[in-house]
Amino acid sequence: MPARVLIAKPGLDGHDRGAKIVARALRDARFEVIFTGIRKRVGEIVATAVQEDVALVGLSILSGAHLSLTTQVIEQLRAAGAGDIAVVVGGTIPREDVPRLREAGAVAVFPTGTALDVLVAEIGRLTGQETAG
Repeated sequence: MPARVLIAKPGLDGHDRGAKIVARALRDARFEVIFTGIRKRVGEIVATAVQEDVALVGLSILSGAHLSLTTQVIEQLRAAGAGDIAVVVGGTIPREDVPRLREAGAVAVFPTGTALDVLVAEIGRLTGQETAG
């Protein structure tokens, strides 16, 4: 059974090309992908993650609000009793923010320029799904 992952665009960021590329790469690697679309509230993302029983939430953030939004998603997942859902974040993320995102609970961070094969392999490792390659 394929791992279920949610790709989400929290906040006001309206650019979704990168998120769609990641979603397609994961689908091609046989993950079951749910894409929320753009401009989703943290509560909507958390509710969808719980309802869809996903193993992992991937946040795509280009707006610069990655620290706040990632922390909010992780806190709300825990509050919803879904703290076992892994959270990863990708996008325009300065290297110096990576440790802070990890401290907040993100299990992986994928700054702009991360190779898709690296991202897919890491998502596979985190969800226990073998990937081709």
